[in-house]
Amino acid sequence: MKETTGGTAPLVDVVLPCLDEAGALPRVLAALPAGFRAIVVDNGSTDGSGELAAQLGAVVVREPRRGFGAAAHAGLLAATADYVAFCDCDGSLDPAGLVPMLALVESGRADLVLGARKPRRGAWPAHARVANAWLAWRLRRMTGVPLTDLGPLRLARRGALLSLDLRDRRSGYPLEMFLAAHRAGWRVTEIPVPYLPRTGRSKVTGTVRGTLTAVKDMSAQLAAARSRTPAGSPPAAPGAGP
Repeated sequence: MKETTGGTAPLVDVVLPCLDEAGALPRVLAALPAGFRAIVVDNGSTDGSGELAAQLGAVVVREPRRGFGAAAHAGLLAATADYVAFCDCDGSLDPAGLVPMLALVESGRADLVLGARKPRRGAWPAHARVANAWLAWRLRRMTGVPLTDLGPLRLARRGALLSLDLRDRRSGYPLEMFLAAHRAGWRVTEIPVPYLPRTGRSKVTGTVRGTLTAVKDMSAQLAAARSRTPAGSPPAAPGAGP
């Protein structure tokens, strides 16, 4: 992992939810661009991931509550940089893809940028691709945002993310973030990013059961979004917050 120049504060905190990812951690942390600081959220690893991440220079947060949302939100709360990114910790995504995302948000051309995954051979199981395509179709119809992938690589301003007051602590967290950002009037866009075969077996898309659990959590978020009554007052601006 590259250090920030001259010991200055990081420009971007990268939240990396982690559950038994010791095999991928060295490569993921080494790929972080200069000025990007890793916050590895150990979600109950038994393979020494948290200790390894600390040895490699990452900030390590312990989150005992199991669930992607629990780990991701713990990382957001621990972040101090002006911008926060989220990235899987399994080696399937190149953190270098966050650089153009930062440029879009920093310049004011977008408030939330998502990475639209372009899979290499063997990177994305068929059942997960189908589930993702269905979800993207539903979101396009619901919001009008030309979304093709609710990807795990994403970046926004920290204060704005905190203002969304996200509550899901399981697999629905990424979807809740998108839906809340859309309700708040954020400009949401996506850019293509390579998607590589992960190191080890996925806890979600690597199994049909994990995928079905994610679909269940996300379906609950969609149902809540459909039933929600529009707020009577205008939302806070994306730049608001700590």
